[in-house]
Formats: sequence, structure tokens, C-alpha cells
Amino acid sequence: MSVRNNESFVSKSIDSVLNQTYKNFEFLIVDDFSNDNTYKIIKEYEKKDKRIKVFNNDKNLGLTKSLNNLISVSKGPIIARQDGDDISLKQRFLKQVHYFQSSKYEFSFSRAKALQGDRVMPKYSYYLPSTWVSKYKNPFIHGTLMIRKNTLKEVGNYNENFYYAQDYKLFKDLLDANKKFKYIREPLYMLNTENNISTLKKIEQNYYSDIVKQRKQPTKLIK
Repeated sequence: MSVRNNESFVSKSIDSVLNQTYKNFEFLIVDDFSNDNTYKIIKEYEKKDKRIKVFNNDKNLGLTKSLNNLISVSKGPIIARQDGDDISLKQRFLKQVHYFQSSKYEFSFSRAKALQGDRVMPKYSYYLPSTWVSKYKNPFIHGTLMIRKNTLKEVGNYNENFYYAQDYKLFKDLLDANKKFKYIREPLYMLNTENNISTLKKIEQNYYSDIVKQRKQPTKLIK
């Protein structure tokens, strides 16, 4: 989990992870140079639960580099994502880990419900081939990702040339590499759809997303 200025919701997000029915995990959280009380809040959680390890960026690095830094210090063979303004339902980890007990699957996603309105997402594109959907848009919900650490390494982790749409780029790389995945129909995640990166940085997101579709590398950094 990488967080920045999430003081109003980060406690709910952290609690949703700590309340998972699957308990055997380390919880790495980095504060990406917040200027509110986010860092103070997550440090208090670190004191209460030994599974939590908190890191603090001394400048704003962005989500891509922050996630790669956490991956580099993680100890487990499987990485699970969580955003600081979303909620994981209690059975999420347990149901996703189930599919990693065989060597068949290398990463996993689930659908989600919107925190605002309770609609299920994706609604229709879930039923289409993900490789086809990826030609036109991001086929998966980033916060629901669970992936083998070795698989991440094989595709180069998150591409740090992508300040935004780093998840779309990663998913495209995984699909291009024919990595096996399980897409769980059941919503296991509650997704914030208001005042998030996708809505606040729409122009920037679109710039990087278009580059993913064109199979190119960014020629400039847009934040």
C-alpha cells in the first residue's frame, strides 16, 4: 500500500486488511510524502500490529516507484495490492490465495463494488477476453491484484517510465507474456470512485494509457 494525503479514509482501508480471514502476511505501507496526518495514523497502526511495517518517502516519488520500492523489501513469495482509499472484503486474501496453491496461476484479480452506489465493476467487459479488452482499456482493477513475486520480476516489475497508468502497463506486459491468471467473478473489493487518481488526474492518466495502447514508451514525464 502506498498512501498520500489519505487521512480521512486510510484507517478503514488498513482495518480491512487486518480483518482478513487469511492472517499470514506482512503489511508494507509507504507514505509518499503526505502533508496531512496520514503518516501519523499509519505509524500508530504499526505500533499495534507487528505485521505492519511503515516506510516514509522524503519526497513525493509517485505510486510507481513507491510500489517497486515496497516490492524490493518484501519477504513473501506473493504480492497483494491495496489502495489507501479502498476496502478489501474479509474473504479476499483467502479466496485469492487458494488459486496459488497450484502452479497453474501466476496472478489473480477480482471484480469490485463501488463504494459510491454499490455497482459491480467491471460490469460487461469481465465477460470478454481480457487480452482483447486490454487493446482498448485497462481490463483489471489494480487494487485487487495478487501476483507471484517471481512473475513480477520476470516482466520487470512496474515500469517506472509510467508515472500514471502503471497498472495498465503492467497488466499489458503480463498478458503479452502469456502469464496464467485467475479472474474471480465475485466482487472481493470495494472501490472508491470519487476524488481518486482516475478522476483527479484524468488528462495525465489518458496520456499514459494511450501510450500503453500504442505499445510505446513515454517521451516526457507528466505528473
